[in-house]
Amino acid sequence: MCHLLTVCVTGRQRLTVWFTRLEPMRRIQTMSALVLFVTMFLIFFYSTLHLETAHSLRTGQEDLLKQPSLQVHDGDGKAQPSKRERFTTPPPRQERFTTPPLVVLNLSVSDGLTQAIPQNGAYWNRLLYSALKNLVKGHFIWRDSDWSLCRQTNQEHLQTNVHDFTSYPVLFQDFVQGMNCMSPPVLLNQPNKCISGQGKQDNQTFLLFTIKSTPGNFEQRQVVRETWGQEGVYLSGLRVRTVFLLGSSSLEDPDLSALLSFEAKHFGDLLQWDFHESLLNLTLKMNMFLQWTVRYCPAASFVFSGDDDVFVNTPTLLGYLQSLELPKASQLYVGQVISEASPLRDPKNKYYIPLSFYDGPYPGYAGGGGFIISGALLPRLYAASRVIPFFPIDDVYVGMCIKALGVTPEANTDFQTFDINEKDRNNLCINKKLILIHRRSARQIKKLWKGIHNPLLTC
Repeated sequence: MCHLLTVCVTGRQRLTVWFTRLEPMRRIQTMSALVLFVTMFLIFFYSTLHLETAHSLRTGQEDLLKQPSLQVHDGDGKAQPSKRERFTTPPPRQERFTTPPLVVLNLSVSDGLTQAIPQNGAYWNRLLYSALKNLVKGHFIWRDSDWSLCRQTNQEHLQTNVHDFTSYPVLFQDFVQGMNCMSPPVLLNQPNKCISGQGKQDNQTFLLFTIKSTPGNFEQRQVVRETWGQEGVYLSGLRVRTVFLLGSSSLEDPDLSALLSFEAKHFGDLLQWDFHESLLNLTLKMNMFLQWTVRYCPAASFVFSGDDDVFVNTPTLLGYLQSLELPKASQLYVGQVISEASPLRDPKNKYYIPLSFYDGPYPGYAGGGGFIISGALLPRLYAASRVIPFFPIDDVYVGMCIKALGVTPEANTDFQTFDINEKDRNNLCINKKLILIHRRSARQIKKLWKGIHNPLLTC
């Protein structure tokens, strides 16, 4: 039985009274036991916390590896977790990533690509056929180069492979030097864009708008949010989500990073990477959109890719997509298709392609102002972008990657990426029947949106 004194005191007092009644030697032994117990408890607690944190980090890194088109291996060919999580909160600028992993692609390239693009001495053509040769042999191993080390600056190497490299326009030279640069640092991310309140991927994401913009184009982004890009659940329970894709401003432009951070937090729809905005970097932006969507919005049924100065009739677009039969819906690449196009050789044209860089026609492609791709195609399209060398015109490049998958572009006359006849531009009934029109100012978009949704309009 307990001593009578210990019944009348608190727990702390009981311990004190009990301890003081022990003999000196027993006090020392008891004190040692207590210290040992506390030490073991702290070691166990820290180890458990460390393991849980490590498991959490590994779980985020391994998500991307679940895509069937990609496998990450170490140099010995043994599967390893990715050493680098690409789409998380961006690290500080001074942080350097560890050695990037090797990526082995499991991809079958259609013969249609080699039938459309000739094998010859042009630099890009040589790169393509070299990659395809290694892919067929099973030797294609792509290393995701560190962003700070990926540019080819060896002038002797470039001039050896491109004899007239120094005659290229400066922007084109810059593109060629950065063709292997595919992983710019993330500045703004929306990792929870397609996650429901229950913390799971939202399978109800029917259409994801991914819209190419630039840091200074706030007015265009805002009118898209207020009109055709408005997020929500439309008729028949079709959920629409929207993100804007941005690079970084040049050093000559004002620093808008604080405003963009506020905009991203307020609207939750900005994605930004640390590469300079330019016409020839749109291919890189397209590639980053593919990476992000495969990683963060894999359940989207359809994905729209387009510019922030287009007008989209969202209800008409949703009705069209909903009407598609399953086989077509799962292999869809639709827009205004340019089926017979060749490179422009005038150096003064912004779409100029030197003959020594690329020689041959372009495969059919949908105009970059706006097109739709099935969500089911994106993992394979992303894998194809790891084999097909970057090309300086983004919509042509998508057409090349789509050709590699054996998918045929679907032409739809309701996508007007080169605008409609001038006499019809103010005709609301004609505009209401179309899906996409390019291009329109912010005021024109808002006026047109109100016009086609006016209940007094009779067509």
